[in-house]
Amino acid sequence: MIFEFMRDDHRACDHLYTEAENALAAKNTESAKELFEAFSSATNHHFDMEEKELFITFEKRTGMMGGPTQMMRYEHQQLRSLIESMRSALSENRVNDFFGIGESMMIMLQQHNMKEEQMLYPMIDRALNGDAELMIQTLRDMPL
Repeated sequence: MIFEFMRDDHRACDHLYTEAENALAAKNTESAKELFEAFSSATNHHFDMEEKELFITFEKRTGMMGGPTQMMRYEHQQLRSLIESMRSALSENRVNDFFGIGESMMIMLQQHNMKEEQMLYPMIDRALNGDAELMIQTLRDMPL
């Protein structure tokens, strides 16, 4: 259940980024900026759902304080930094820099998402057992 919910959120974030890239490629800079902000907000919300709820609950249930959740947090920091660099490039109309940083960011994000979807989310689903629905509601209720 967590797997499906979080995988679908990954896809929604990816879609927003693709829309921002498409708008910028079409020279619609204002739309690109709005779509990029939507992507950034959605991605940061996704990271917050994981860091403030999912990972903490998983760690409490399993006793695994390091390992996969620690690595995911580290990757979140790296991705946040890349997103900020992209925001700066976009605000300064450095389009080539935006696309270049974006390419690196998307490679890292896709690898990150794959690790979560193939390894971590199934582990979280097992750890939550019958409490997955309650966790999903908690995640849905988190403010953007």
